[in-house]
Amino acid sequence: MKPIIQVDKLSKTYGSTLAVDQVSFEVGEGEIFGMVGPNGAGKTTTIECIEGLRRADSGTIRVLGLDPVKQERQLRPLVGIQLQQAHLPDNLKVWEALDLYASFYDHTLDWEELIEVLGLADKRTTAFRKLSGGQQQRLFIALALLNDPRLVFLDELTTGLDPHARRAIWDLVEDMRKQGKTVFLTTHYMEEAERLCDRVAILEAGKIVALDTPARLISGLKISERVIFRYTGGGSLQGLKDLPRVARIEEQGDKTVIYGKANGSAPDAPLVTEVVNVLTAAGVRFTDLRTEQPDLEDVFLSLTGRQLSEKRSE
Repeated sequence: MKPIIQVDKLSKTYGSTLAVDQVSFEVGEGEIFGMVGPNGAGKTTTIECIEGLRRADSGTIRVLGLDPVKQERQLRPLVGIQLQQAHLPDNLKVWEALDLYASFYDHTLDWEELIEVLGLADKRTTAFRKLSGGQQQRLFIALALLNDPRLVFLDELTTGLDPHARRAIWDLVEDMRKQGKTVFLTTHYMEEAERLCDRVAILEAGKIVALDTPARLISGLKISERVIFRYTGGGSLQGLKDLPRVARIEEQGDKTVIYGKANGSAPDAPLVTEVVNVLTAAGVRFTDLRTEQPDLEDVFLSLTGRQLSEKRSE
């Protein structure tokens, strides 16, 4: 896979704070590459250095073979950028914003067709301040795609959006891949990274602590599903510890989480069946029993010892 982005030993400090520490990676042509981590991990600083919006203290960066700072003028027509914190004048209409941005480039897509594809055609004459959060993000995507870029940067694209708007934006990002574009996105939503990304770099305290496909990162956990229930009384949970397929058990208040061991061959029965049989035989009363598959959130927890975000039930 031809590298579109090449980063080698990138570092950036702010005063006494080391925001990015010797970060190195490549992004291949046509892939959706994700950088995930908590707020303050260094994601935005990294992406802004790659975009040429910030100057790195040390290390080398090449984007489409160009230095993003020294060769910014040559690079700008080839990339599209959606910033984490962006705003337009409140009274600027959708069509006015697109018409204005189109004037910045020698070549642009037909923005009338673009807003049709992005579901903004009926908002053509609507002022920016009257757009919903999801509509504003679609407009920023339209502005980022206006010059038909080979590479698109998306920084915390769906922060603050409701579940419906978030999933609509995900569909738009997947469409970019189908058009042959390379996408570099940052997010603190592990579900978002798992859904969209071909490869994911997990950033913690300015360092990359893991980089691989979501599937390989998850399979490296060596755990299978989780069984979760609320203990309401009676019996004993001791028998659960004797189940050979149980990796560990966590007590979280009245909630019990049982982690199953990864099994290369298909087990005779699901772990949840074994758990229910033990609880029933011991006379344990329980409610809200459910199973969950391991995900990128578990990967982050195993690497850092803390959870990135609350599990969502969207």
